[in-house]
Amino acid sequence: MRVLLKISWEALAWWEGSGLDYVTLNEVWDMIKDLVRNNIEVWIVVWAGNFIRWAEIEKINIDRCNADNMWMLAININSIALWDVLSRKGVHTKIMNSFWIDGIVERFNKPKAIKDIKAWKVIIFGWGTWNPYFTTDTAWVLRALEIEADLMIKATKVEWVFDKDPMKFADAELIKDASYDEVIIKNLRVMDYTAIALAKENSLKLRVVSLYHEGAIMRAILWKDEWTLIS
Repeated sequence: MRVLLKISWEALAWWEGSGLDYVTLNEVWDMIKDLVRNNIEVWIVVWAGNFIRWAEIEKINIDRCNADNMWMLAININSIALWDVLSRKGVHTKIMNSFWIDGIVERFNKPKAIKDIKAWKVIIFGWGTWNPYFTTDTAWVLRALEIEADLMIKATKVEWVFDKDPMKFADAELIKDASYDEVIIKNLRVMDYTAIALAKENSLKLRVVSLYHEGAIMRAILWKDEWTLIS
């Protein structure tokens, strides 16, 4: 089973919404170790909003291309932090980027990545696509297609998908199943429109789970009833 897991920045950040919560990073280690023990190929994409947020960048009118480069650099902070925790805990892990960072990260190459996952057990994708105007969502779907993932999983801070933010609206409605067309029509904000179109065109399956529920990702992989399915 080949799973591409996306870990949201909200899940990695302190409750104040910035920096890195190392308690959560260690909990992520426990979860990933469990997946590896069950012979699941684990590939990971992370976001960078705990270091750079679009709302803040827009206020100071930074050029969009420069802002995207800043965002992609910040992704590597999360990637390296996660790599460090996993490696120190005994999970063989490596990072692959859209380009080299000499001495730290090598450039993504599909044949090599497929070969390396057998030895390294976990591969983290950093730096997005290394193109401005393309989000981490698009990089996530692109990598899923390149590695021929069986399943994409989005691990976030809330359970399931809702029709609106359950942290703000008490009447938010839980959605257990949705098509990609419904995601667009209902503006569910699971991922951006470019990524949705690419996933839909290639019939990718996506499940959304809470990172904070112990064993939730494994249960989603095993088709237990604790996730939102989008297809």
